[in-house]
Amino acid sequence: MNKFTKVTAAITLALSLSLSMFTTAQAAPDTAVSNKQNFSTDVIYQIFTDRFSDGNTANNPTGSAFDGTCTNLRLYCGGDWQGIINKINDGYLTGMGITAIWISQPVENIYSVINYSGVNNTAYHGYWARDFKKTNPAYGTIADFNNLIAAAHAKNIKVVIDFAPNHTSPASSDQPSFAENGKLYNNGTLLGGYTNDTQNWFHHNGGTDFSTTENGIYKNLYDLADLNHNNSTIDTYMKDAIKMWLDLGIDGIRVDAVKHMPFGWQKNFMSSINNYKPVFTFGEWFLGVNEVSAENHKFANETGMSLLDFRFAQKVREVFRDNTDTMYGLKSMLEGSASDYAQVDDQVTFIDNHDMERFHNSSANKRKLEQALAFTLTSRGVPAIYYGTEQYMSGGTDPNNRARIPSFSTSTTAYNVIKKLAPLRKTNPAIAYGSTQERWINNDFLIFERKFGSSVAIVAVNRNLSSSASITGLATSLPAGTYADVLGGTLNGGAITALSGGAVNNFTLAAGATAVWQYTTAQSTPVIGHVGPMMAKAGTTVTIDGRGFGSTKGTVYFGTTAVTGSNITTWEDSQIKVNIPAVTPGLYNIKIANSAGTASNVYDNFEILTGDQVSVRFVVNNATTVPGQNVYLSGNVSEMGNWEPTKAIGPIYNQVIYSYPTWYYDVSVPAGKTIEFKFLKKNGSTVTWEGGANHSFTAPASGTATVNVNWQP
Repeated sequence: MNKFTKVTAAITLALSLSLSMFTTAQAAPDTAVSNKQNFSTDVIYQIFTDRFSDGNTANNPTGSAFDGTCTNLRLYCGGDWQGIINKINDGYLTGMGITAIWISQPVENIYSVINYSGVNNTAYHGYWARDFKKTNPAYGTIADFNNLIAAAHAKNIKVVIDFAPNHTSPASSDQPSFAENGKLYNNGTLLGGYTNDTQNWFHHNGGTDFSTTENGIYKNLYDLADLNHNNSTIDTYMKDAIKMWLDLGIDGIRVDAVKHMPFGWQKNFMSSINNYKPVFTFGEWFLGVNEVSAENHKFANETGMSLLDFRFAQKVREVFRDNTDTMYGLKSMLEGSASDYAQVDDQVTFIDNHDMERFHNSSANKRKLEQALAFTLTSRGVPAIYYGTEQYMSGGTDPNNRARIPSFSTSTTAYNVIKKLAPLRKTNPAIAYGSTQERWINNDFLIFERKFGSSVAIVAVNRNLSSSASITGLATSLPAGTYADVLGGTLNGGAITALSGGAVNNFTLAAGATAVWQYTTAQSTPVIGHVGPMMAKAGTTVTIDGRGFGSTKGTVYFGTTAVTGSNITTWEDSQIKVNIPAVTPGLYNIKIANSAGTASNVYDNFEILTGDQVSVRFVVNNATTVPGQNVYLSGNVSEMGNWEPTKAIGPIYNQVIYSYPTWYYDVSVPAGKTIEFKFLKKNGSTVTWEGGANHSFTAPASGTATVNVNWQP
């Protein structure tokens, strides 16, 4: 859905409009804090808590762990939740149009100061957890966190927490005294440490060399104590921990290092969240420049979790910052990612974050940053802005990209670009949900159109900082009229005039200019823009957002199954809440029909699960293969492909936990269900099933399990 396609002719709207500056019709209020599944209408502001604002000096660490001048960027600098509250209350964030904040992992971290090669390091970043059920006292108490949630919600700002269930903290396999030995606590009670790990809380397979996905999952990420998610206690602990934070009122989760945890366990983890209190959840899967990963797309399409869109970020940096690619490369990225991601609008777009050098270079032209921001804020996806970008912060790799924010100025051009464009995600559904169509392109110049129903936005960017661009023959979906630049000339754009049929009078866009023109009107026919969550069991409430649904209940379709009456709990013109029907588990298309019977578009790839999920490790011994052949797994439930080779799970692994010819994989399966399964070998289109009767296994009602069988010739 929402595919990026090139158009060769104008798309006309049968609407009449008197000549005026840009026109917008009053629309129903869009998603607010209460809708925790849909972030399409939000702009996220990522805050590195320790580096934002020190609102309570009393909670600052003492001794060698703290540097109040923030000169040593590997030590705590004093930022805390009270500091964030203060900036919420003084209007800095809402003045910028921010409607969601993503804060550092809030859990208790280790207190040790670790010396690496003569340099002291602390857990200021929040990623060295020791207890996922307690707060980091340097950030604040539970009461402070509650106050942060309350302050944010009072300003209609959602709160996203970072969460890192992959690991605890640095540890050494042969030096128990190093740091805190990766110890994990359960609300203050020690579970265990990395050495003498008799309960198998952790993996002990050495550090990953990043050579394969399997190597990255089952080996330590650097020297971080890698948690064993196949352990029932760890599985239950992580689910209980995230439920605690959900109960505190968070609105979203950013999951760290998703490439380094079993995919089946993460699907099971997401199912647990969706069955409890579903919130928008996105993971971090780092991609390098021009890296395109089929596994990355599969993860986003099948686990119920969205991803940070590194593919988007890297290309925007190439085009706008580095000049190592052209607008054609940008177009190619948009086209390719729209095809590869089933829900491309749920991927979180950005231009920099704490894991990459900052976009801005202090010696660079600021316009490059301003254009990249404008492009990101008007493109598909959920935009996230790294703290301080609006203040033109610069800095290289970690920790230089994590300095204290130097100013809270509201007069910078970057701040005001965000201020003018961020609200469009609430007021114009074309920005939040629309398709993307190229309208004009050359190496330095791009005009693209976002369209949703009858609402339209046109974005024009000239990245050439020395030459203007003359535009002739531009075709759009705009009704006849004159449209002012939404940016008000902040980036040197001006007005355009559209004629009947959408053709735009010739105009010139100045060197380095960016302009945005828009049109919105009430939608008379139903159009779905977003569905969330996209994976859940029957009976779970799903939220459908869009326009033109009407005020009277109609029908929601899951495939051909119609849902009406009391199973639709809310029906408003821009939002519907519906209970998933008890149908055969699998993938479904969703559409609605309003009370008059007019059907909407189709929203596809919705997964109905068989029921509650658990993570089970399936192991097969003596499965020998020939070059080019791999082993897969299938079974009699939809989560395992329903015996269809094209939907089988795999290729499965054979290097770390077990070695060839033994193969294994962690799979999310229905809890308590007796499952029949078999392994198969695939080499291209050639499929070879193992012989004998189906294997049979009853999944546990909770926790995890391992089932180990021999290949049947």
